[in-house]
Amino acid sequence: MSFISDAILRGVTGAFVTNAGVGKIGMPAEYSAGVQQAAASGIPALAKLPSDKFGTWLGYAETVIGASLLAPFVPNKVAGAALTAFSGGLLSMYFRNPENTEADGIRPSQEGIGLAKDVFMTAIGLALVTQGKKN
Repeated sequence: MSFISDAILRGVTGAFVTNAGVGKIGMPAEYSAGVQQAAASGIPALAKLPSDKFGTWLGYAETVIGASLLAPFVPNKVAGAALTAFSGGLLSMYFRNPENTEADGIRPSQEGIGLAKDVFMTAIGLALVTQGKKN
């Protein structure tokens, strides 16, 4: 991939993910518990974490992933792998909740539109991981 396409894929996605992460850091305990409940619907092991701290921990994780995309010294494969893992977790929430999809289990319902868009982050992460360039 070229420098320009790398900058577009990494810059836009990195800014989006970083902003989402920063917005979660220090969230009130009741909101944190709600975010944790939603996340645990896709990844049940997350229910075992302290609910009052979950939102802040998620915010830090998102911020680190976003920053890795923005930092040019982080290899594309590393940043792409982090983004793919993160967005894969979001898509697991989408597919494990029947209310998020139409009857076919694929197309998003009105409730699932917000998570369905995360397929774009998965595609960007996979593009970064699989490109032929060494960085």
